[in-house]
Amino acid sequence: MVDRSEGFGERLLGVLLDRAHEMPPQLIAPLIAEEVARVGGRDVSILLQDYGQRVLVPLAGRRLFVGEPEPIGDSHAGTAFLYATPVEVPQADGVRMYLPLLDGSDQVGVMALTLNTVDDDDRRLLRRLAGLVADMLVTKHSYTDQFFQTRRREPMSVAAEIQWSLLPPVAMSTPQVAVAGILEPAYSVAGDSFDYALNDDILHVATIDAMGHGLDAATMATVAIGAYRHARRADVGLSEIYAFMDRAIAGQFGPDHFVTAQMMRLNVATGHLQRVNAGHPAPLLIRNHQVVRQLESATTLPVGFGGEQPRLSEQTLQVGDRVLCFTDGLIEEHEAGGKQFGVEQLIAWVNRIEHAEKGVRAVVRSLSHALMEERGGITSDDATLFLIEWRGGAADHLATLD
Repeated sequence: MVDRSEGFGERLLGVLLDRAHEMPPQLIAPLIAEEVARVGGRDVSILLQDYGQRVLVPLAGRRLFVGEPEPIGDSHAGTAFLYATPVEVPQADGVRMYLPLLDGSDQVGVMALTLNTVDDDDRRLLRRLAGLVADMLVTKHSYTDQFFQTRRREPMSVAAEIQWSLLPPVAMSTPQVAVAGILEPAYSVAGDSFDYALNDDILHVATIDAMGHGLDAATMATVAIGAYRHARRADVGLSEIYAFMDRAIAGQFGPDHFVTAQMMRLNVATGHLQRVNAGHPAPLLIRNHQVVRQLESATTLPVGFGGEQPRLSEQTLQVGDRVLCFTDGLIEEHEAGGKQFGVEQLIAWVNRIEHAEKGVRAVVRSLSHALMEERGGITSDDATLFLIEWRGGAADHLATLD
């Protein structure tokens, strides 16, 4: 006979799930703290990534411990966040645990708590509790501003507000493929954006750069991303996607406006990559943590200029290859009277950071911030980085159960 009785861990998670369904967002934090206390945990913090991907900011809430923001690049919480792995730090009064909050494979943030002692049963239960907390935060954030406000470290422009509302999760990881992106300047970005979707064995990716600045650029980017998603979901090829986006921009904004774009389709089972480049810099192919070449291809006119049917570029990736897409704002930036930053400097920095960091999320974040510092903090134009890593293998054979 099957034993259907509840163990302690199942009861704890079940109570949290049952109570959370209709609970208003402001009561989620005290509920989490209450449930953590049942396993002997105290000083609970929920830390969320800020928009600039620099710090983890504590969420305010009754019964939560609210300390100072934790730097992502130099803290135990940041390590747990960047590498999606629990971190345990012995202290005088017990063990401080930092648990990544994973929604699917996107890192929402980190849950920190202190226990007197930790054993394997605690680790298993708390890992599952953190997964449930992440799902709750993602569900509740759709109808509250609390989490958005926590993540803001600076005033945000209206154009940036629009762009952030368009974005998918900034990182995604599966056994076959991982992606990560970043926009800069985070709080005033306007015309740059990216989008992706994993449909069965096909990863769809687009990076765009709408001309101009401010609300005009954000409006154009919104139409471009909307047109891209509409065509992509109609399950047409890259040439048809380009044509649909082209008509949408030309029809809405006229012949004097355009959007540069790069659209890709990666078969995550075979590594076969198709691309259409509509005015973007050629992406970089990274192999064994070293840039081996730019993926040059025939370019077509930017979206909105009524270009001819584009020619597809195709290649097959090797397992472990990475492809870095970027917009021209990254390489054209320069100090007044100085030389442009340029592709050669970008490649040198990519090689340096690829050897220093693990994982696409850590690489993209470190690269963006290093380039910003190298340019003296200058951001006269938007810039986007988007990194794809192909890991290979068939999804059916890579799924594992714990």
